[in-house]
Amino acid sequence: MKPRILLADDHALILDGLSRLLESEFDLVGTADNGLDLVSKAETLKPDVVLADISMPGLNGLDAARQIAEKSPNSKVLIVTMHNNETYVREALRAGVSGYVLKSSAAPELAFAVRRVMEGGTYIAPSVHQKERSAPQEEPKSLTPRQREVLRLIAAGSTAKEVASALNISVRTAEFHKVSIMQKLGIRTTAQLTRFAVENGLG
Repeated sequence: MKPRILLADDHALILDGLSRLLESEFDLVGTADNGLDLVSKAETLKPDVVLADISMPGLNGLDAARQIAEKSPNSKVLIVTMHNNETYVREALRAGVSGYVLKSSAAPELAFAVRRVMEGGTYIAPSVHQKERSAPQEEPKSLTPRQREVLRLIAAGSTAKEVASALNISVRTAEFHKVSIMQKLGIRTTAQLTRFAVENGLG
């Protein structure tokens, strides 16, 4: 079965464009043009992934994401927005979203991001990372150089297998590094780990 997708944007042309981009690979179960309708449809339809804009009438995408996390906890939320802004990225991660893609991104990136969050990963558009790296914050001194490498890859959406391949280590070692980083930082989820990386210029 194809992954089930729910789309939300207050512009009909955007909804139509997203539908055309995704319909061959995913099952589009519905659309919404405002945040309240989005939450209602997410609760009823239980999609695998929700693609939502931030700026929508009634309820913005981030507040909608918070409600979806409560009412349809198995649905992943992927923000698709024009806001290339560090503050929005941080707030989105705090809201529990699994991904953040810019509307200026190439079409293949959107499908890749959907697949990534479907696999349980977190995806943040590289162009957002590049903007954030232009004004990096001080790196946390408690992490070793290898832990920083692992954290950067995780923040970029890499799975344990991909981290292992990139660093030429075993999958078990990659998973060990991730657990060690989370314990050292007092972090419990991958989304929180990604947010920490973004906020500290490690993304």
